[in-house]
Amino acid sequence: MRNLKKITGRLENIHIEPLVLNEPIIDFASRFSNLPGTVVLMSGGELDSARYHILAAFPWLTLKSRGCQQVLTAGRRTMRWAFNPFEALRRLIRGYALGFDDPSIPVGAGLFGYLSYDLKDYIEKLPRTVVDDLGLPQICLFAPSVVVVHDKIAQNTRLCIPLRNGQSLKKTLGRFQSMIKTPPAKDSFFSGGSTGFSSSFTRPAYLEAVSRIKDYIVSGHIYQVNLSQRFETDFSGNPYAFFKQLYHAAPAPFYAYVHAGDHYIVSTSPERFLLRRQSEVETRPIKGTRPRGRTKKQDKTLGQALKQSQKDAAELSMIVDLMRNDLGRVCRAGSVHVAEHKRLEPYKNVFHLVSVVKGVLQPQKDTADLLLATFPGGSITGCPRIRAMEIIDELEPVSRHVYTGSIGYIGFHDTLDLSIAIRTATIYHNKIFFSAGGGVVFDSNPGDEYDETLHKARSLLEALKTSTPEAGAKEFVWLNGALVPKPQAKIPIGDLGFQYGFGFFETLRVHRGRPAYLKAHIQRFYDAWKNLFQTPVPDITWNEVIGQVLEKNNLLDQTAAVKIMAAYGEAGVCPCRHSLVVTAKPYAMRPAIREKGGLDLATYPHPRQTPLADHKTLNYLYYFLAGRWAQQKGADEAMILNPDGSISETNTANLLMIKGKHLIRPKSAHCLAGIMEQQVIARLTRRGYRLVHQKLMPRDLFSADEVILTNSLIGAVPVLSLDQTPVGRPSDLCARIRKAVF
Repeated sequence: MRNLKKITGRLENIHIEPLVLNEPIIDFASRFSNLPGTVVLMSGGELDSARYHILAAFPWLTLKSRGCQQVLTAGRRTMRWAFNPFEALRRLIRGYALGFDDPSIPVGAGLFGYLSYDLKDYIEKLPRTVVDDLGLPQICLFAPSVVVVHDKIAQNTRLCIPLRNGQSLKKTLGRFQSMIKTPPAKDSFFSGGSTGFSSSFTRPAYLEAVSRIKDYIVSGHIYQVNLSQRFETDFSGNPYAFFKQLYHAAPAPFYAYVHAGDHYIVSTSPERFLLRRQSEVETRPIKGTRPRGRTKKQDKTLGQALKQSQKDAAELSMIVDLMRNDLGRVCRAGSVHVAEHKRLEPYKNVFHLVSVVKGVLQPQKDTADLLLATFPGGSITGCPRIRAMEIIDELEPVSRHVYTGSIGYIGFHDTLDLSIAIRTATIYHNKIFFSAGGGVVFDSNPGDEYDETLHKARSLLEALKTSTPEAGAKEFVWLNGALVPKPQAKIPIGDLGFQYGFGFFETLRVHRGRPAYLKAHIQRFYDAWKNLFQTPVPDITWNEVIGQVLEKNNLLDQTAAVKIMAAYGEAGVCPCRHSLVVTAKPYAMRPAIREKGGLDLATYPHPRQTPLADHKTLNYLYYFLAGRWAQQKGADEAMILNPDGSISETNTANLLMIKGKHLIRPKSAHCLAGIMEQQVIARLTRRGYRLVHQKLMPRDLFSADEVILTNSLIGAVPVLSLDQTPVGRPSDLCARIRKAVF
């Protein structure tokens, strides 16, 4: 901690000054929304938990943690810790502790962001049986240089700047004032759901999981388990615009927007997990949901039905008892009490049953102790909590990440306010992920439980302007003769195509329904089939199949990338029963080609020699790693070498060199014969170029007039550099070739 303070400076005080807002704070905050580390906490509605709007920006410290490995970033300096994640939090909170105490300001300095549900594994010893398919941080917290607090009741706004020794207040103020002088960001475009939704569960699998939980209840393992399913679909555009639309549609007390750098969190939670104000602590578990009525009479009837529901009352009482016990581990004896029980809270679209449990923290206990005693919240795990979490891991196939974790702030002056991350979406790599679940008890109806998850997901589904998952996915593939939604297209685990990558593929460019060089691609596909599978080739009219896939995916009127794949079946079982798959997706020219007019290469340091290089096999890991390595080096493609150091190809393309009137094709014992490569060679030889097949070393490219990369999607593209040294003199030759071949 001492070394970290040398980098960041020691917290000394908080500078506070009034701020005049001439616009809603959600619009004010939009100026900062595209900056990594920005966190916006909005308190919608009129409930007593919805008092403050908070903007946190310009982080001077970032903590990202996975397991017991923490990365702390301050400016351009990075430190790594190896602690239990809650111990890392304790050290940060204590290391930057302030004596600040202004009851009118909930937080002036602290950590803002999220704690993922998966931190449970560092509190309890649990079996780990779910897949972490996103690989995102389990802790993502930012210490902002600027905190703006708007009090809805007092109708005032204040700017808080944590002061560190060596920090320039004038510089921080200047940066902030410069930002707020710019116009607020205009409502930006966002879209999602164009490919439909996929889920971590099918409906039958979810119903079966509910039945399994009921069996566990009968067997005495648990009283209740919260079971969820995760939805995902495509997302493009501005995440903050998505956040704003959700907030205006149905405001709730704990809206949150987190710009986490490479991903975004958008939360619309109604539930407080923990509140701390010095020694006073509070939790507000929610159990029970009903939709709002269309008329006053219907609304009143639905609210009363929830109040009188024995099932919901029993669930809430169980969770209240659990949370009382949790708080009792760190609070003064006798201080924990239920301030309110079964309070009916109205929101724009639903009613909830809420209880308020309060206590007084023991003098020797801190925020880390409070989290260790209560995390994750009992309302979204079950009772008893440890066994419920074990069953959740057994039944849910993917890790929850932020869902049912917590979002909010942890102050450096004994304050804290965290929500339960429900109705929460993660936007990552042009995908949006969000989960919905419900508490399963003995008398739960499996079908009703499934329908409840869809109801809870509806606000996000409607915001993305798409159908519910019940309508099925909109991205289709052709699998063994049938058009099926992509999430349902599966290869048996026993197939050698899955176990060893025993298979191959072809990638075609299709423009307005017309495949380019289909005959040549299918011939190469069948050559690989005969050589590798050694079984009869399939008798399929491929242009008809491709047309069906394009039509089903609404791609007939644009340019698409179509992939035909074959995976070998299970050894010794029906030797001709292999898996055939055809996929299609929109194709656009690579950004690097559009922006630079060509591609930069880097020489991959691991030479390749395998007869499989003659085919486009599914055993593609070598090329994938080569391409990733090149991108990490700031290049676009990896130059693949033969064992003697001579040139073979790149990770996605064939290479041709022009020198004078010679067209030189690298000599390689094993290299894929490119369909587009042959088209380019044919056109250039007709123009008078003489084809030469010879060994080329990387240094030879620097004497070339021009170096060209070819594949069926890009056509022909000039090489701009190799290992950051310019190559050749790119002309308009590639553009003319592309026009001819396409």
